Amino acid sequence: MYNNHSWQLSSRFRNVLSKLDELYRLHRLLDGRRTGLSRASLIVEHDFARSTLTRFIAELRDKLGAPLIHDKERGGYRYDTTNGHHPLPGLWFSGQELLALVTLKHLLANLEPGLLDDHLRPLQARIDQLLATRHLDAGQVVQRIRLLSMASRHKHPRHFQAVAHAVLQRHRLRIDYYNRELDEISTRIISPQRLAHYRDNWYLDAWCHKKKGVRSFAVECIRAVEPLAKPAKGISEAQLDREFATSYGIFAGQPLATAVLRFTPKRARWVAAETWHPQQQGRWLEDHSYELSIPYSDDRELLMDILKYGPDVEVVAPEALREAVKSLHEFAASQYRRGDPAGSGFEAGGG
Repeated sequence: MYNNHSWQLSSRFRNVLSKLDELYRLHRLLDGRRTGLSRASLIVEHDFARSTLTRFIAELRDKLGAPLIHDKERGGYRYDTTNGHHPLPGLWFSGQELLALVTLKHLLANLEPGLLDDHLRPLQARIDQLLATRHLDAGQVVQRIRLLSMASRHKHPRHFQAVAHAVLQRHRLRIDYYNRELDEISTRIISPQRLAHYRDNWYLDAWCHKKKGVRSFAVECIRAVEPLAKPAKGISEAQLDREFATSYGIFAGQPLATAVLRFTPKRARWVAAETWHPQQQGRWLEDHSYELSIPYSDDRELLMDILKYGPDVEVVAPEALREAVKSLHEFAASQYRRGDPAGSGFEAGGG
């Protein structure tokens, strides 16, 4: 269903990012200094391991070409330039690759505004500089790509960050979770597995230690979150896919039935080009209508999607789903037959 949106990061990649962060931290300490920094100061005051510091100094000199010297008269390591500044070489990207990076940042900013602004701002400034050297304008990306969010629900940014961190760092969380259907809050201990962005909202797939099974949690329904030191229980990708990618929509579980939907010839031209489910089956009928078959385990989301097509879709099977749609249409019609709530006596015509 939403495998392509899942966030996963290997431990090897995390280690590479951590080492790059530390290397750039050393660079920032040295950049622009008139006086040097002693080895002892870098180890004791700035928490660099002795062997790591030696390796970083060598990498700055040999791999990145930094004019890094040890100046005893000025107190230690410094950049041998007139003002103490030395810009590290940027990553070598083509113009198209740089614009792709800006586009990705723009997409992320629209998916979750403000989430990574503080972390991406230095990168954005550097990308803008590189784009300028190629006479390209990053601002064109923002102006030329329009993203529309239809039903995004507000979530607490700190809760989202805590959840994302737990997914990547593989540790458990204690959460207070609001159940809309029951209108109640419960406390859960969960082992986060992956984040999913689905229909403009974020969901957390996790092992629930209270229910002893995998569950999907709407991130905006998390009312409080506490990181725990205990490692997360590991769930295989195959098991997660069996739970979350086999049935229709956001609801987990193995399919219990197959919905057969018949769309009118007018609407068929759109529906035939859509993917509602990875295992869907579709066929054109002689009257140019289109029949779509979809496995599902819970009909709540499926009912909403069927109803939005109004008279342009008919539920052929199963009978229980057909009756559910029929009842909802009848109830909706009765809302209009009762007249408007303001009591003006107006009755909807053509019902």
